[in-house]
Amino acid sequence: MPDLAALGALSENDVRALVASLMDQVQHHALQAQRDQTALRHSQAKIDALTHELRLLRHWRFAPRSEVLHADQRALFEQDREEDIAALEQRIEDINQASLELSTQQPAKTPRPRVQPVRTPLPEGLERVEVRHEPAGFDGKSCPCGCGAVMVRVGEDVSEKLDYVPGTLRVQRHVRGRWACRVCERWEQEPMPAHVIDKGLPSEALLAHVVVAKYDDHLPMYRQSEMFARAGLSISRSTLSQWSGAVGQALLPLVQALRQEVLGCSVLHADESPIQVLGHQGDAQRGYIWAFSPARGQDIQAVVYEINDGRAGQHARRILGRLSSAERDKEEKEKEQQQKDKGKPATLGAPEPIPWSGHLMVDDYSGYKALFEGSARLGASLCGAEDSANTAAVIELGCWAHARRKFHELHVANQSPMAKEALARIASLYAVEAQIIDRELNTQQAKDLRAKSSLPVLDELKPWMLAQRQAMTKGTAGAKALEYSLRRWEALTRYAHSGHLPIDNNPIERLIRPWALGRKNWLFAGSMKAAERAAAIMSLIESAKLNGLEPQAYLTDVLRKLPTQLNSRIHELLPTHWKPQGC
Repeated sequence: MPDLAALGALSENDVRALVASLMDQVQHHALQAQRDQTALRHSQAKIDALTHELRLLRHWRFAPRSEVLHADQRALFEQDREEDIAALEQRIEDINQASLELSTQQPAKTPRPRVQPVRTPLPEGLERVEVRHEPAGFDGKSCPCGCGAVMVRVGEDVSEKLDYVPGTLRVQRHVRGRWACRVCERWEQEPMPAHVIDKGLPSEALLAHVVVAKYDDHLPMYRQSEMFARAGLSISRSTLSQWSGAVGQALLPLVQALRQEVLGCSVLHADESPIQVLGHQGDAQRGYIWAFSPARGQDIQAVVYEINDGRAGQHARRILGRLSSAERDKEEKEKEQQQKDKGKPATLGAPEPIPWSGHLMVDDYSGYKALFEGSARLGASLCGAEDSANTAAVIELGCWAHARRKFHELHVANQSPMAKEALARIASLYAVEAQIIDRELNTQQAKDLRAKSSLPVLDELKPWMLAQRQAMTKGTAGAKALEYSLRRWEALTRYAHSGHLPIDNNPIERLIRPWALGRKNWLFAGSMKAAERAAAIMSLIESAKLNGLEPQAYLTDVLRKLPTQLNSRIHELLPTHWKPQGC
């Protein structure tokens, strides 16, 4: 730009040209500044979007399990979540760095070197296979340079990689020698051992693998067929299904014995979940899985599943042996009519079951209400160990997880102060339960701790809920959340007067989840009978896992022993009693 003296010497045309040039420069800088501001706004918007996504991923990953995605949904994303978080963090860092350069017009700083993560050592018990790597063309003696000197091995570098060899198939050759006496013409031969599928192709280990892969690993038969084909053996889906059906049928007596053991416990969890079942005409109909499991602290840990064609409370009463005489007569007549329609002779009716009595933990489903009527209401105030004298009653236990869920949904949706306060008070109840588990308290110690810490919280919680309810309009979300707890207050607080009753129904809900994951893979059961066999197999698999058993090893041994096991000793094969060989 010219100085003042030179500016005064310029002609009018030169001044106009200089002004036009300066205006062009100003306009150019203004446009550049506008573009920079737009780029900054876009960068900030991108940072905000990525930050939100990162927070959501971290919430799914690190938040308490009850507040995040369903366990089955989390499992679908678990393998990619850490990679997604790392990628988002890197993208945000790059955008922040670019924004800094754009705003300050300064060169980017040298990025900090990433710390190399320390890998967890591989277990010592794994088999090690050495793969040697030596310099190419080296004979192990003379120096490759040609100096003639002998080289000496001064050390080695070892790096370990985790290898995998797919499961292999092998053939069992059962060789039975025939022995004969030339004098008396007598011959001897050991008979073929009894198998679940006589004269069939699969061994017990292969049968156990097929059913565990389907019902524990949730692999449909067509996927297993493809896996066997990759191993060089063609096994059709229909064949695998026949094997699974034979196993389910063979295990039914074992599941009946397991059901008797479960119903021998005085405190049970119960829940139900839908499953699609194909009808005779190929149309899908809805069935229901009913699950019953003893509460923590009972003599056994197990679960029994039963499939029924509906969700009516009559099914729960049948399982617990508490059908009325009219209901039993009606069901017997329906069975007789079905036998006649199929052209089969009528069978003798089953003996009348012994009615179950005790404490039953359920949600607020109305189908269970008939179990708690009559004499159960008379025993509503009973909740200690002395309740065993009340053998005629089924006493309801309310689930605090369901009650809490109402307030949590309200808090997430509206940030309700009332819901936040309710969640804090309920959290103090669960803090007491955590102490009972962490300190491994016995029944009396747990009862004393609940009386000291839980009952005062409950005594204050009900008046607070009543006061909050009176201040709210009927029909609002807050009023409904409060009414749910107040309506079931006796059932919800019954646990706090004892040391052996559970606070919620979460254990049985966790045992229902394998069916939810299986539904995503199986889609439906081929028939009601197939669903019943699936329930039998899954009852044993999940009960084995509850008792710390490996399902494959357990079922292999059970299927090997079952054909020759005496009915009087069938309980020895139950997952609650079975021991691995050598134990």
